[in-house]
Amino acid sequence: MATATAKKPQEAIYEWEGKDRQGKVVRGEMRAGGEAVVGATLRRQGILVQKVKKRRLKTGGSVKGKDIAIFTRQLATMMKAGVPLLQSFDIVARGSTNPRVTKLLNDIRGDVETGTSLSSAFRKHPMHFDALYCNLVEAGEAAGILETLLDRLAVYQEKTLAIKQKIKSALTYPIAVMVVAFVVVAVIMIFVIPAFKEVFTSFGADLPAPTLFVMAMSEIFVSYWWAIFLTIGGSIYFFLQTWKRSEPMQKRMDRLLLKMPIFGDLLFKSAVARWTRTLSTMFAAGVPLVEALDSVGGAAGNAVFAEATEQIQKDVSTGTSLTNAMMAANLFPNMVLQMSAIGEESGALDQMLGKAADFYEEEVDEAVKSLSSLMEPFIIVILGTIIGGIVVSMYLPIFKIGQVV
Repeated sequence: MATATAKKPQEAIYEWEGKDRQGKVVRGEMRAGGEAVVGATLRRQGILVQKVKKRRLKTGGSVKGKDIAIFTRQLATMMKAGVPLLQSFDIVARGSTNPRVTKLLNDIRGDVETGTSLSSAFRKHPMHFDALYCNLVEAGEAAGILETLLDRLAVYQEKTLAIKQKIKSALTYPIAVMVVAFVVVAVIMIFVIPAFKEVFTSFGADLPAPTLFVMAMSEIFVSYWWAIFLTIGGSIYFFLQTWKRSEPMQKRMDRLLLKMPIFGDLLFKSAVARWTRTLSTMFAAGVPLVEALDSVGGAAGNAVFAEATEQIQKDVSTGTSLTNAMMAANLFPNMVLQMSAIGEESGALDQMLGKAADFYEEEVDEAVKSLSSLMEPFIIVILGTIIGGIVVSMYLPIFKIGQVV
């Protein structure tokens, strides 16, 4: 007669308080399947239990890429130090300040504890662990070098996050300045210009064309300021959502961004750095080239590179060398093509692509620095022209009256 296997109770973290054999008050926390288990375990240790309470996870927060990178680095470090996998998960989960990360790691630990492979446990959370991450972990489990591949994954994620952060910092400054400039212009139009209008109306004289134009714009702002803000905010939101959800829109915008005169070169270099870094990491882990290219296109963060990678994968699968397939894509710089060719000839493709990634990551650093210094005078000129033009337009009637007097 078949018997149903008892389902293991869901474990949680319990905080406890009690007294030891010397009567000293002691406190701590324990991962267990229930309060009774905690009490029994503590009694076996000679502790008189006074209070056991399940630790409640606070809501809020989210699991970010930085959290996954920190977790990967900590897990790799502990496994290289010989700490067992389940214990490593416990240590990382307890040390996290983000409740969502703690819950995620506890869920993965529970799956692994019931016999699920680590890569399969990661695949249950595709929002946080992409195909590249899971494939590398699976390769590490199969080859018995999980700690080594986790270390490579940590390096890859740290470098990728560093590039993304540099791109964000380069774009944040001009966007913030434009927002502030719009707010300043709106305040001038809504509150300052009407005061000047009352003064000029009392003059009874003809006003210059620039002044009339600014006053007309002010009337529009005063009457329809709510519509202006709603229209601009709604347009930006609709544009970003369309960009995010529409694949044709993504392709058009990614092509346009790469052709921009100032930011295009920076975005191109960052895409090349991520593309070469991803392929180098996958190939070094022993993942076959054709299979590795599955994850490379999306990791570049640009639809143009994703399309090129699909074609490269098709060419490589039919016997074309990687370098020739990359040349046919007409996208990669000569330096990357030469490094790829040398790597294929010497059998050190992962090392050559890694060096190319290092080079373009340094290029991104220099591009961000030069972009920051270039944008400052450019923005000052734009702001000076807009606000200075408004000020001059409002003072022209005063100058005209002064000449008459």
